[in-house]
Amino acid sequence: MVDPLLSLAFSMHSSPGVYALLLGSGVSRSAGIPTGWEVVLDLIRKISILIGEDCGTDPEAWYKNKYGKEPTYSGLLEELAKTSSERSKIIEKYFEPMADEREQGQKIPTPAHHAIAQLVKSNQVRVILTTNFDRLMEQALESAGIHPTVIRSPDAVDGACPLVHNSCTLIKLHGDYGDIRIKNTVSELDVFDIRVDGLLDRILDEFGLVICGWSGEWDTALRNAIKRTKSRRFTIYWATKGELNETAKELANFRKAEVLTIQDADTFFKQLAEKIDALSEIDRPHPLSAKVAVSQAKKYLSEPKYKIQLHDILNQEVERILSEMTPNNCSLVEINEKEIQKRFEFIESLSEIAISIMAIGCYWGNKDHYPIWIKAINRLANPPQLHKHSNHNLFSYPAILVLYAGGIAAISDRHYELLYELFSKPKIQIHQPEDITKGLYDALPYQDFKNIFGYENKILPRSDRLFQVLRESMREILPGNKEFERAFDRFEAMQSFWSADTPKAWSIPGAFMYRHHNNEEGSVLTEIIKEHESTGERWSIFKAGFFSGKSERWGHALLRVREMVKEVSKHTW
Repeated sequence: MVDPLLSLAFSMHSSPGVYALLLGSGVSRSAGIPTGWEVVLDLIRKISILIGEDCGTDPEAWYKNKYGKEPTYSGLLEELAKTSSERSKIIEKYFEPMADEREQGQKIPTPAHHAIAQLVKSNQVRVILTTNFDRLMEQALESAGIHPTVIRSPDAVDGACPLVHNSCTLIKLHGDYGDIRIKNTVSELDVFDIRVDGLLDRILDEFGLVICGWSGEWDTALRNAIKRTKSRRFTIYWATKGELNETAKELANFRKAEVLTIQDADTFFKQLAEKIDALSEIDRPHPLSAKVAVSQAKKYLSEPKYKIQLHDILNQEVERILSEMTPNNCSLVEINEKEIQKRFEFIESLSEIAISIMAIGCYWGNKDHYPIWIKAINRLANPPQLHKHSNHNLFSYPAILVLYAGGIAAISDRHYELLYELFSKPKIQIHQPEDITKGLYDALPYQDFKNIFGYENKILPRSDRLFQVLRESMREILPGNKEFERAFDRFEAMQSFWSADTPKAWSIPGAFMYRHHNNEEGSVLTEIIKEHESTGERWSIFKAGFFSGKSERWGHALLRVREMVKEVSKHTW
């Protein structure tokens, strides 16, 4: 039989956002957070001490005998403190960490809370129900950059947006520790406010349910809500550390729930997140997809009548790339090196088909096809998310990869007219149109590539990574490693000259610079200089439009490139 955890991972991965979580006190147990009832019992002990009596081993019985009524959270707090500020201070110590507790990792979000936050961040979970009073879930979500809609009371149900409009809704069924109306006793847990019941009915009807850390023993109203749900659209998965108690068993059997025996909540949610992540990796395009796309592109390049089809297959890939890029998989801020590596690899894999089409198109295409390549670069260089997330992210990376692929392909057969079009026509639209080469470099400079494993000590990690990533995709048109290196270096050299010839007059560094330092006579830079010397005004690069065909402008750009070569050479070995 399939492992229920694997079954759950498949279900959540195939239907993102369909499963809601129901979290009980077991999820916060490893953080040292007491249950509401444990707080009640401790408050009773404090009252007994204040009046000079001993409540013994059964504080609840002592309280009932002494006062003739059931102990309640709100009632006890009102006896101990008369103002809300005083009550808040009494409660705070049960749920907020002291300095020594924080150092010991107590009363702070657990690995389970952080794993759940990642599930929310990746859009796998949108609704969280909890019986806990603590704020660990809120803290974990906020540390992941998520600001949930939190429903702490029946009043909040009325003012809440519909669930479908929220990226994350956290519903605290028993309230929040900062509100003395929280539910603790059997009678309090016996029934929900009609508004909470209505919200629960909608959630349990429209969503699947993953239960963890909840015994089901005391929560009569919640059990009844689960029982009365008529819909059986999605399976209930119930994660339990040991065997379910009789009450929980009866409910699980009634709802035909899948019971998962787990080590603890931390391990369970971490494994669940990892399995879903692995399934996302598997779903990435198969390498054969790029070969099929290249085959199609060749056919469409062969005759003018296929121009529309050629446009469509590249445009579809561009739109697919844009639709799959989110802050959750493109941001490079506040994540570890392993996650940074994964995000680079994700974008590289996501762009693979577009890279292949662009390379084959710019190699075999003609002037009629230029607008197709320019449109693709322009679209990728201006993703909708770019202006909202302007620093340290990968939103511009697909545009860089596609520009390099098209430019290297064009230059490998000396199509300088096309290269000129690729550099001059697309623009990054910020406050005003910005040069594509400089704009893409600024959007993802070499420093961001130093966080990739193995690139920490590279002089120009950006160039080295692009060289590695693009090599296989361009093997069909550049089968030899040396010829690929020469085409790559010539492209980066032309990019450097282009940026050096702009009003900002700054030369983009490239791998050709340190290769020139190591072998000046055999370098691409020396080769380009000799070409100009031998042809003068008839130079093919001038004829394509570079430097407006003027040797004076070429000379100024060359000077700036040489200055950058010197800067790069200072860091060579």
